Amino acid sequence: MAEPVLDDVFGDDITVPATDGYPLAATLFLPRGAKRHAVLINSATAVPRRLYRGFAGYLAMRGCAVLTYDYRGTGDSRQQAPTGHNQPKSLVGFQASMSDWAALDVTAAVGWMRERYKTLPFAYVGHSFGGQALGLLPNNSEIARALLIAAQAGYWKLMTAPERYRVYAMLNFVGRPLTRMFGYMPGKAGLGMDLPKDAFLQWAGWVMSPRYLFDDAKLDSLKNFPKYRGALRALCMADDPWATRPAVELLCSGFTSIKPEIITVTPADTGASKIGHMGFFRPEHRDTLWCGAAEWIQAGE
Repeated sequence: MAEPVLDDVFGDDITVPATDGYPLAATLFLPRGAKRHAVLINSATAVPRRLYRGFAGYLAMRGCAVLTYDYRGTGDSRQQAPTGHNQPKSLVGFQASMSDWAALDVTAAVGWMRERYKTLPFAYVGHSFGGQALGLLPNNSEIARALLIAAQAGYWKLMTAPERYRVYAMLNFVGRPLTRMFGYMPGKAGLGMDLPKDAFLQWAGWVMSPRYLFDDAKLDSLKNFPKYRGALRALCMADDPWATRPAVELLCSGFTSIKPEIITVTPADTGASKIGHMGFFRPEHRDTLWCGAAEWIQAGE
């Protein structure tokens, strides 16, 4: 049964099958009244879907059917241990790369929403990796509007100092050795969430490459970037040390069939002291960033 999230919104925890049948934990947010738009929210790396609960509920309150979900091996989409109460299964030996997340999980979530809400205008919200994944999807032509939030080609030298040096050290001197030692990346080492081995190592390789994922010769799904022909707006937070303006521009340069709109937002624009890489989704931005995002999403008919 759906549980009330806000006065006019219901949230229902469901399972969405990935393209290979893997069960993805998801939450569907629905308005009490008529549904006028469909929105899919795609998470950043090592970020559980619950971070997006407030924003998803806000969009639903405005008449959107909204889906959030966890990538395989993360959050509630991590398999449970056969013994113990509500204990996650070890990620040792679990096969999942970031390109798998895009090809198997994000692709399926897009397809699920299009099939369920085929008569509604459909928008894609991508935070960080969620925005990067848009270009990798074989079915991204199904998306009419895409709002990228702090989504970037995350080459370490495009980050601001001193964060770039912290990231370089964390990936190369901590993350890679620990991942090879344990068979997965322990979240306690700096990311906050355990990650599958292949996902972490692929990501680390991209971060070390000047053109990020565009330098990955094995990434055949790069051919899907030009397939996206919908509207695209990318929000760049001026105080975000990861998704800097040059990094956002580099990612957007991959969408060669369109002219993405890139908007830089400063904390002063919202009356806040900081926004950063994660701050867009804080409830304090409900009447500023959230309102503007919703208006743009719902401008598509």
